[in-house]
Amino acid sequence: MIQQPKMAPPSLLRQLLQLPVLVAALGYLVDMYDLFLFSVVRVPSLNALGVTADRMLPDGIMLLNMQMAGMLLGGIFWGVLGDKRGRLSVLFGSILIYSLANIGNGFVTSVTQYAVLRFIAGVGLAGELGAGVTLVTEVLPTKIRGYGTTIVATMGVLGAILAYFVADWFAWRNAYFVGGGLGLLLLVLRVNVFESRIFETLKERQVKRGDLLMLFSDKARFLKYLQCILVGLPIWFVVGILITFSPEFGQAIGLSAPVVAGKAVMLTFVGQTVGDVASGLLSQRLQSRKRAIRLFILLSLTFVLIYLLAPLRDLSLFYAVCVLLGFANGYWALFVTIAAELFGTNLRATVATTVPNFVRGAVIPLTSLFVLGKAQFGVLYSALGVGLLTVGLALLALYALEETFHKDLNYVETD
Repeated sequence: MIQQPKMAPPSLLRQLLQLPVLVAALGYLVDMYDLFLFSVVRVPSLNALGVTADRMLPDGIMLLNMQMAGMLLGGIFWGVLGDKRGRLSVLFGSILIYSLANIGNGFVTSVTQYAVLRFIAGVGLAGELGAGVTLVTEVLPTKIRGYGTTIVATMGVLGAILAYFVADWFAWRNAYFVGGGLGLLLLVLRVNVFESRIFETLKERQVKRGDLLMLFSDKARFLKYLQCILVGLPIWFVVGILITFSPEFGQAIGLSAPVVAGKAVMLTFVGQTVGDVASGLLSQRLQSRKRAIRLFILLSLTFVLIYLLAPLRDLSLFYAVCVLLGFANGYWALFVTIAAELFGTNLRATVATTVPNFVRGAVIPLTSLFVLGKAQFGVLYSALGVGLLTVGLALLALYALEETFHKDLNYVETD
């Protein structure tokens, strides 16, 4: 009897470059482009709408908070939908909403219109990352799913960098049109994406799916969910406060020249691109998500202290610190991956979508604390207090979470 030659196992690259991984990565690129475009064009867009210098910070915070409020509500909606109807329903619906909303942002003539459309865009933007990471973790083998989510996160950060260059090449209104157009183009590519087999198998069973109350009905499950959120707080403290309002911090520090917010955002995400790759590879080498994340949180604390307390006077040095802050923020993919891995298939999309959006939404209380403390302690020390709070909570929460690197994801949560 003639033996058939054994088929060689598919290469690592071939396993990684599956259509769901590529489409999730490109989707997050567009998502991050739209999400951070406001940080890049905040000043020129508000100037064009007639906002005076004394209203630039409060109006900017209000618009950012409207976007984050939309992401909070959208995170809940898309997360539940992803577990009830499937991951693909979220990937299609969310990109359509935020693409149309961002095209609408290019037509605004008042701050009120701007706020409404940032809220709608936030609702749409909320679904992209969680659904993408959930799909990637479910279609890839256990040993390499960390590489898959690293690819997704890295492409997303490149989207934030792209936002800077597009806003530099085009007027702010056209930059919004570009983002919306990219999203609609990607919508066409998603037609051929397939659902994960784990979820398809689950649909045939009589199991509760996407039941948000299950996250709160069990004390241990709720604490695990809360701890996932707390681990990501330092990332959005840096992005939502230190970098978005970098011109105000530059002035408080006494820099030799004004800070360009768009450039600070771009450089931060250049650093985060490298950080996402580094943290993903480190996690694979250590075979531990937690150890890699702990290191990056401590790095973030170090660079926050330098940003706020070091006697920086040269603008170039300030921008260099922005790059380092971005690098330390490069555990975003690992943080969302842990959230997806910690919960069963019937709640995985709900958790992976709501957790990053609750972290983003935490910018609302964080900026409120920052503004409250600014009157008494000044810009720098108010930010320092908020930053130390986020790092402390993150480290405590990370310590309590289980390691998920080798965890089998084919399981469900029960009442």
